[in-house]
Amino acid sequence: MAIIKPFRAIRPAKNYVDMVAELPYDVMNREEAKQMGERNKYSFIHIDRAEIDLDDTVDEHDEAVYLKARENLDKFREKNILIKEKKECIYIYREVMDGRAQIGLVACVSVDDSINGVIKIHEYTKPDKELDRTNHIKYCNANTGTILLTYKNREKVDEIVNFYVKNEVPIYDFMSDDGIFHTVWRIDRENDLKELVDEFDKIPYLYIADGHHRSASAVNVAKEKRKENPDYTGDEEFNYYIAMIAPQDNLKVLDYNRVVKDLNGNTKQEFLDKIAQKFEVKKIEGKKPYKPEKKGDVGMFLDGDWYKIEFGDKYTKVNDEVQSLDISILQDNILDDILGIKDPRRDKRIDFVGGIRGLEELERRVNDDMEVAFAMYPTSIDELIAVADANKIMPAKSTWFEPKVRCGLFLHELD
Repeated sequence: MAIIKPFRAIRPAKNYVDMVAELPYDVMNREEAKQMGERNKYSFIHIDRAEIDLDDTVDEHDEAVYLKARENLDKFREKNILIKEKKECIYIYREVMDGRAQIGLVACVSVDDSINGVIKIHEYTKPDKELDRTNHIKYCNANTGTILLTYKNREKVDEIVNFYVKNEVPIYDFMSDDGIFHTVWRIDRENDLKELVDEFDKIPYLYIADGHHRSASAVNVAKEKRKENPDYTGDEEFNYYIAMIAPQDNLKVLDYNRVVKDLNGNTKQEFLDKIAQKFEVKKIEGKKPYKPEKKGDVGMFLDGDWYKIEFGDKYTKVNDEVQSLDISILQDNILDDILGIKDPRRDKRIDFVGGIRGLEELERRVNDDMEVAFAMYPTSIDELIAVADANKIMPAKSTWFEPKVRCGLFLHELD
């Protein structure tokens, strides 16, 4: 059963919160992060992507970056931009985007639940990204990113959340630059905390929605600290990491798209002909971008034109939680078989574009540094949970959640 724990959060002082709270470290490139940091000296990006405060020649994985992250974190705390909660709490965090609310609890979850499978994964991590966040946690001595977990709704949890939202004054209430409203309530009454802990003790599984690398890195650091402290009891803070835990009907998955650098030696016509041997391919007239409207359809941008690829029931109706996914069908039959991309987690010829950036970003990438782009229909929450419950793994980058949980709102110190 799932373990959650109140914690003493390091969080922004109220008068800084709208400036500190920032998008996750991995949704922007280095240049974008640097521009964000130059515009806002209080942005959490100075801690999450500290390379922006170093010379451009410094590799983003150099030790100097992690030392700078710790230095910046210490400065934020010394100047009371970030403060530490006086007592252990659980928080309610609501984000409203385009009129839709995503709401969940922010609490610590157990490293052991990650190890023993109570916290279920649905994708593997990229080794370089996992090492990066592991080092970031170690040098900062804190979990600096909040993982997004989901679970199958429980009525009692909903009741407690709804009571606070309707009756309590929030500690934060602000709108970020992208037009998303963020509101946070603090739960610090012992009876309510105990009731939430007890309710989650009845939940068999939690599911990682977003944050596999941050979760895996927290486990890595905990294992190292356990080796350094062989008499650990399990109660130490390094045995836990922070997560926003939202019921599954609160979450929305967007498309997670692909761009590929070349056609693997094929001409344009050879490439189209090979796809047509398996799937129906239709050119979209008028160069209008094509966004898939249902499962089994994919948009493809190639040489200035958009195409619609239809997989068909032969592929989408197979009785397998992973093989029936659109992402899997694309990976196995086009990215692998035709384009030679065997391992998308490591292959430098492929990149991934979150659906929040729109089809225009796919066109831009193809016109800039890529050869072909694929626009996907979103993987559903039900598909994610079915794969995780079957203890199987989706292809890399199968889901993109919006709105993103903001970084810098909650940090968890490891001692």
